[in-house]
Amino acid sequence: MRIATFFLILLVNLQAWTKMSSPEDLGHFTGRVSSYSEEARLVKFKVNFDNVKYLNKLDKVEFWTQHQKQARCEGIVLGRSSEYILLKVPKYVNCTKLTTFTVGRYYYFQSQDLVNNISMGKELVEILAKKRLALNSKIKRNDKIIETYMQRVDGVNTRYEILQKKLQAEWREELAKLESDQTEIQRNNEGLKIRLNEVQHKLEQYRVEDQNLSIDRWSLDPNYYYLK
Repeated sequence: MRIATFFLILLVNLQAWTKMSSPEDLGHFTGRVSSYSEEARLVKFKVNFDNVKYLNKLDKVEFWTQHQKQARCEGIVLGRSSEYILLKVPKYVNCTKLTTFTVGRYYYFQSQDLVNNISMGKELVEILAKKRLALNSKIKRNDKIIETYMQRVDGVNTRYEILQKKLQAEWREELAKLESDQTEIQRNNEGLKIRLNEVQHKLEQYRVEDQNLSIDRWSLDPNYYYLK
């Protein structure tokens, strides 16, 4: 019995929720007459619902009183704010035969254009929600990158400090090699110079002349030179 009662309540609530969430219900709203002009065929209504922003200029609206649901008037939206809508009533005279406009009188409204506009608005909201999700994901990724900036800087500094120390060690090693090579070459060069001098001395010492006689230049006239 309790189970049957539970499912009965659940079914009633589900039906009520389904009825409340029907797309056509989003075309219904209520309002009170704020002002009207018979000559201009204009009626201004004060309304109070968030979806009024989806009522656009030139949208069509039907409205009626509580006890005259079948006798509906038609209006065209000429203007709208967050609290008021201004309707042009083309058949104003016929409408006044069904209902008398008085300030504060309560009316029910129905607009298929409002339903269509809200439907498009929902599609737009879904698109924007997906974009928001994507942007939030990107922002979170960027925030993580921003938060780890100093860590990444420290990592780069540490890596390049190691490379710098290694490079400086290689640099000093290469300089040391160059200095060692320079010292060795200088020492070798000094030895070579000594050997060169020794060779030069021996060349002078053991030089062989082409002949044993020399020219005697006793006279100013070369014709009188002779070997001796």
